[in-house]
Amino acid sequence: MNHGASGSLVWTAKVLTLFPEMFPGPLGLSLAGKALENGVWALESVDIRSFARDKHRSVDDTPFGGGAGMVMRPDVLDAALTATAGPPGTPRRGRAIYLSPRGRVLDQELVKELAATPVVTLLCGRYEGVDERVLDAHGLEEVSLGDFVLSGGETAALCLIDAVVRLLPGVMGNVETAGEESFERGLLEYPHYTRPAVWTDGQGVERSVPDILLSGHHEKVRAWRLAEAERITQARRPDLWDRYEAGRKAEGQIGKRGRRRGPKPE
Repeated sequence: MNHGASGSLVWTAKVLTLFPEMFPGPLGLSLAGKALENGVWALESVDIRSFARDKHRSVDDTPFGGGAGMVMRPDVLDAALTATAGPPGTPRRGRAIYLSPRGRVLDQELVKELAATPVVTLLCGRYEGVDERVLDAHGLEEVSLGDFVLSGGETAALCLIDAVVRLLPGVMGNVETAGEESFERGLLEYPHYTRPAVWTDGQGVERSVPDILLSGHHEKVRAWRLAEAERITQARRPDLWDRYEAGRKAEGQIGKRGRRRGPKPE
């Protein structure tokens, strides 16, 4: 099933799934939904079961070597992938991804890479997973949302597509917003506040907006936001903080090496 306009300049997600009715789902709402309706991006949901070859439309079988669960068949998946994305090596095939808990963890850098790729094909597994041979045959990348297990790849595909679509030109109203969000600078995002300036919570405690945000001094506000982003990142994500600090030190060393020395005194 196709959603939105398709064309050479339109970012397109092709999703292979046993549950095509799950798409566009939440992607059909809000900013992503409007962008889909306006042809900023396109979505193609493909029913894997339609490529089954028997009268029962079987897509899985018992695993060799024994064990619990079922495994999705390579012949069915090969037919679905070939029909949807083309054979491996096909020009303009784009990125082909299998959503898997053992894959590269999805982060903002990978999201940016995918946003710059015109076509992304996503294979959503079910049961115990898919036959390894089809992954090898099609050179599928494996991508994970994190160290946990989902019932299938569809939820992960929805998250991945949402993260990419919001980076596409014309989707978000304020392009500056994206540059200040979590992970864009290697930091978590700073706190946000809105009216009223003084709010009394349910326990009768008055909670005020930080004075700096009411000052109208834009440079001080920017400095406060950066300091808060650094504080929160250091406290909550030491791994991100270490990378951020290493990056700052590297930039400092580059800056020192890049300085031009004046002539030596005679």
